[in-house]
Amino acid sequence: MAENYITKQDGKGSVNISEDVIAAMAAAAVTEAEGVAGFGSPTTPELVDLFGRKNPGKGLKIRFLDEKITVDVLIVVRIPGSITDTAVHVQDTVCSEVESITGMNTVVNVHVTGVSFDK
Repeated sequence: MAENYITKQDGKGSVNISEDVIAAMAAAAVTEAEGVAGFGSPTTPELVDLFGRKNPGKGLKIRFLDEKITVDVLIVVRIPGSITDTAVHVQDTVCSEVESITGMNTVVNVHVTGVSFDK
């Protein structure tokens, strides 16, 4: 991702933000979210196609489509806890963080790929 930039044009010129910067901010938001045990890995052919075979362990993908940023996140949810509540919390937190640093509309797709049980 190091060579990919999201560009926002206006009358004064353009602002280029590295996808790595957005990924780092999104990753920080995910790891700080309550109920998340960690990043997941692709478990279905569709997720493998989305995340690629080279870096399946990252658990985070950033795309720029139709003037908005799309973030796909793979997570493992800590149990006991609500899977849905945790996923929605991650979605809200990542969306808010990415929108605040880029000023662009953001869509966050959360894929829960596993659970972790507290001992």
